[in-house]
Amino acid sequence: MAEYPPRMCGPCPHAAHFEDTEADHYFSRNQNPEPHVRFHEATNLNEQNIGVTSANLSPDLRVSPVKGQGGSGKERKYLGGIPPCQDDKPINDCSNSCLNASEPESKACACCSGRQEERAALKGLLKKADSVSPSKTMMHANAGDMNSGSQAPLSEPRMSPDERSQPTGSPPCYLPQPNDSLPHPLDNNMGPVGPWATGRVDWGPLSGLTGTRPVVDKYSIARYSEGDWRARNKEILETAGDELHRARLIDWNGRQCLESVQSETDKNQEDNTKRLNQREMEIHRWKCELERAIAASSEEILFMEEQRRRLKQAASVLTIPESIAGECIDRRTGRLDSELVRDDVEEELIKELALCSEIRDIFSRTLKDVEKQLLEDKTAKQRMEFDWSDKAVSLQIDSTNMALNNRSTILLFKPGSVRFPDEQSTPEYWEHFTRETLLEGEATRQRSATLRGTLDAILINAARDLRTQSDKVELALAKRVACTQEVTNRLERDLKEVLHNLATVEDLMADLRAAIRRMDIPMKKAQTRLDNRLLRPRVENCRDPPHFGLIEEVKSIGEGTAALQAQLNQAMQSQANLIKARGELEKEIMYKRKSLDIDNERTRKIRSFYPSAAALSGYT
Repeated sequence: MAEYPPRMCGPCPHAAHFEDTEADHYFSRNQNPEPHVRFHEATNLNEQNIGVTSANLSPDLRVSPVKGQGGSGKERKYLGGIPPCQDDKPINDCSNSCLNASEPESKACACCSGRQEERAALKGLLKKADSVSPSKTMMHANAGDMNSGSQAPLSEPRMSPDERSQPTGSPPCYLPQPNDSLPHPLDNNMGPVGPWATGRVDWGPLSGLTGTRPVVDKYSIARYSEGDWRARNKEILETAGDELHRARLIDWNGRQCLESVQSETDKNQEDNTKRLNQREMEIHRWKCELERAIAASSEEILFMEEQRRRLKQAASVLTIPESIAGECIDRRTGRLDSELVRDDVEEELIKELALCSEIRDIFSRTLKDVEKQLLEDKTAKQRMEFDWSDKAVSLQIDSTNMALNNRSTILLFKPGSVRFPDEQSTPEYWEHFTRETLLEGEATRQRSATLRGTLDAILINAARDLRTQSDKVELALAKRVACTQEVTNRLERDLKEVLHNLATVEDLMADLRAAIRRMDIPMKKAQTRLDNRLLRPRVENCRDPPHFGLIEEVKSIGEGTAALQAQLNQAMQSQANLIKARGELEKEIMYKRKSLDIDNERTRKIRSFYPSAAALSGYT
């Protein structure tokens, strides 16, 4: 309940002293609750009881703090709740005249006095609103329900405990007042506060009308008038009431629909589970048939692979001398300047490469015939494996779907899952496709069995001349290796010195980069302090010594970072020069090592594993 102190000039909104009562505010009863307010605690909107309180209402702690009894609203900065009087004269302030017992009652302001001697006759809407004002019984602070003979119209806004101090017959202070439509009187007095305080005259036909044009002075700027504020409050309250009524209607309809939808959903789930079980057994049967066909095809492919392995083994063994000769020729062809010499080693390598190429051509033509049939076998097997894989995935999906229940943890919304894709097949075509795959696989397996005995006669004649040519190449290598090795050793000694200096420069660069990165923390700290100080409000945001100190700190850190970066750039330039010198040395060593790699590392070592005649025939 609202407690009111005694007053001398009738009900005054500025003298109301609201404690933490149990009366619920209008907003908490007519809008959606905030996250910290339980939904069932929100009071239903009762249009017939607007403005009437009840004993079971809880207090609204979101309203303005307790309003003191001394001082004007302008001096104490209006904190919400009941707005201050519109009278601009300090001597007629409502909060002072109502609470000061020594002053006569004639000094009470017009907004809070219920005993005005003269009152202008209301016209139009104002007269209608005055004629339908609620009775004293309905506006009483202790009234629980409305009296039968004093029912207020449904369009009248509800009163909360905050406006019970309003005179009987006038709307609440936060709703539109009768005099809101009247023009606002202009204040032409040049006082210390107001539009004339700056001494600059800026007159216009709309000057001084708050809400139409802001009144700007040295102290404040006003954007809306009290009439606009009260009209906005009325619009918000009416909208909240309509939404609450609509929400309750939706709640009743939803609960009626919930029961019927749940029963229908349970029946559909049971029927579809049975269908999925039957489909799962069909897929499992054809999956087993495909497994047997795949096993037979795999055995036939294994036999063909064994025959092809012999041919490929011979070709692979032939690759060894062919690769040796080809690699040596390619490397020696890539030699530059004085290293590009057509010596005896290169002549013998060219002869060996030509011999390998001729044998390779014979093996290639034979291998194509074998691989063609083997490809058909693998294609048939792959088709059956694809079908088996699809059925395995389908079986797993249907098994998972059949095992799903309403308590499963993998249930999600799947947009677009109810569509019928164009590529979906029918049950008849699904079975026909599986049968056709099985028949084609069996026919391919029979054709492959007739080709397994045709590969033995081709592999005997390839290894006769390869061993003789290999001996000629190795004799020509020894002379060339000794000369190249001597010059390579001299270049490597110079390269080691360059690499040592390069490592020292790289360590310096790493230290400089680490120092630059460490400077980021002081920079971030100083900039964060500056940024936080920029958030100081109004006059507190001044350029004080700490502010200049922080700016100087940022400057110092930036200069230090720039110095470190300059040293880093010099180190990087030195590194680039060393890398360039190293590149020249490595390039020369590479030229020499090319010859050594061809003549010694590649040719000698690889030729020590030169294949025998049996290996060249395909036997291991």
